[in-house]
Amino acid sequence: MELNFKMIRVLKAVAIFEALKGFLVLFAGLGVFFMTHEKIKASADQLVKHLHLNPAHVFSKIIIEVAGHLTNKRIHYILLFALLYSLMRFVESYGLWFARRWAEWFALVSGCVYLPIELFELAKGLTWFKIGLVVINLLVVLYMAFVLKHNVKAKMLKKHLQPPISRAD
Repeated sequence: MELNFKMIRVLKAVAIFEALKGFLVLFAGLGVFFMTHEKIKASADQLVKHLHLNPAHVFSKIIIEVAGHLTNKRIHYILLFALLYSLMRFVESYGLWFARRWAEWFALVSGCVYLPIELFELAKGLTWFKIGLVVINLLVVLYMAFVLKHNVKAKMLKKHLQPPISRAD
């Protein structure tokens, strides 16, 4: 009584979602790495406008300020972070694709780590983007908890249904 076909399909969908997050961060990190300092500042300004953020808001000012004062060393750290984060997402994705228990635990824990931050951001102001992030993350966390609980029940049932092994002397 292992994971059924429907559960495997949802795990694979979550695996694809995690891999996409990894690719997004990887490409963003590589993009920053290969940009000139002037293009990074211009891209930050454009990002703030594109996301319809208030340029006078503290968060927008931080983005623009940091982008304007990036050193080569900081750019290398950004790339390193992007590589490590992407690697983490790719490993998680691999494990979920092949229904590995450790990946299910990893997905549950990593999703729970982001929830308080996402809820805090949601409390500061509702946007469809923020609501979507919280809903998707919450669904993944709840599903991983369901899968892990299902696995424990299946393991216990399997253990109790197996006939005792008798030895012939």
